[in-house]
Amino acid sequence: MSVNHLEFDEDGLIPAIIQDIETNEVLMMAYMNQESLENTIKSGRTCFWSRSRDELWWKGETSGNIQEVEEIKYDCDGDTLLLKVKQTGGACHTGHKSCFYRGIERDYDTEKEFDPEEVYNNLDAEILDELYQVIKDRKENPKPDSYTSSLYEKGENAFLKKVGEEATEVVMAAKDSDQGELIYESADLIYHLLVALVYYDVEIEEILKELKERR
Repeated sequence: MSVNHLEFDEDGLIPAIIQDIETNEVLMMAYMNQESLENTIKSGRTCFWSRSRDELWWKGETSGNIQEVEEIKYDCDGDTLLLKVKQTGGACHTGHKSCFYRGIERDYDTEKEFDPEEVYNNLDAEILDELYQVIKDRKENPKPDSYTSSLYEKGENAFLKKVGEEATEVVMAAKDSDQGELIYESADLIYHLLVALVYYDVEIEEILKELKERR
């Protein structure tokens, strides 16, 4: 493959779509410049150009979630790359296998007007999963100023105690018929419960499966 066939944009970049060679799932999209593409070709591992940091970055350099390149193709215009890879771990920084894990529901009722607020409300179900992935990241990649990371650093007794305390706060708010406080304390309880689920390696999907079986 010769980079001379490619059309880089005015910033010297070209978009690269990354696809799992075994499942054909689209994993992510990033940018490459000529140097990062040449690094990828020579090493057999994906190397990209970070527009935010203005520097080269090797996929999986810190997380270990590397991508071994099996094929590199380019489209008919030569301005987009398609790389088929063997993915180690998740491709997305949230921990998901693919960066494209969220969706927008289509409304097939052509007589119904498009309601942007309704579409965004449909995305609210993703909040728990996103929060779970952020908590998981704080556990695996501790940050000094992170409350979540500090809970894990203190050990399971710390966050299990918080689960108990928040559950009590929920009961007290309910007994006082304080709706605002009940909402606030319920959110605290759910957060600390997610901290525990991450620690014990229990996925949200497993909880949902259990609820569906009880339905």
